[in-house]
Amino acid sequence: MSDPDLTVLLLLALAALAAGFVDAVVGGGGLIQLPALLLGLPGASPVQVLATNKLASICGTTVSSVTYYRRVRPDPRTFLPLMALAFVGSFLGALVATQIPKEAFDPIVLVALVVVGAYVLFKPDLGGETALRFAGHQHTLAAMLTGLAIGFYDGALGPGTGSFFVFTLVGLLGYSFLEASAKARLANWTTNLASLVVFVPAGAVLWKVGLVMGACNLLGGYLGARTAIAQGSRFVRIFFVVVVSAFIVRIGGQVLGVW
Repeated sequence: MSDPDLTVLLLLALAALAAGFVDAVVGGGGLIQLPALLLGLPGASPVQVLATNKLASICGTTVSSVTYYRRVRPDPRTFLPLMALAFVGSFLGALVATQIPKEAFDPIVLVALVVVGAYVLFKPDLGGETALRFAGHQHTLAAMLTGLAIGFYDGALGPGTGSFFVFTLVGLLGYSFLEASAKARLANWTTNLASLVVFVPAGAVLWKVGLVMGACNLLGGYLGARTAIAQGSRFVRIFFVVVVSAFIVRIGGQVLGVW
């Protein structure tokens, strides 16, 4: 397909900047970036849109992961098995990405977001501080299963992945929102990398668009990570509820045919 004109490219860059910021704080930047790509590149195939989104996203998750790692120092006993299985899950998901219609995911994602948002909203103490629910091998197993399941979803489609990582790390494993965001960024970087291992050899990436959006996603990721670290878990929790609510409205409107 031909390259987009300058106006479209600038709008895609703006969407990538916003997506990078949101992704760095609570995840879910793909729910901003993917629709922008679909609107801005109507001639692109679904796999090209997914691949280009992954290229842009990995730029932001790279800088936010480094920022979180340097300042939060997440526990490697959790994030290493989480990342390893997230890579495997995302690789498998990317292999089947072209076989799964997007329409099949929207109702599932909508229900999941409603449950996640309600759970966090009505448990005000959730994620305020770390209180691990498992120890030893049970903790490692929970982290690995989380990585595999959410990694597969990210490889197959992806929007909301970071939010699902954050919620699971908070609700299931017992981390604070800030620590969960740090681990979620590392896992999300891994899932983006695994998807690109499949998409790049297949020639699916639109490099010019992806690199421009990647630079803006990187800036947004840096700003988002610095903001989250400075403001702490309470800010991340509030931001999480606001972002998930916005995603529920957007996806709910799609499912109901409002837009």
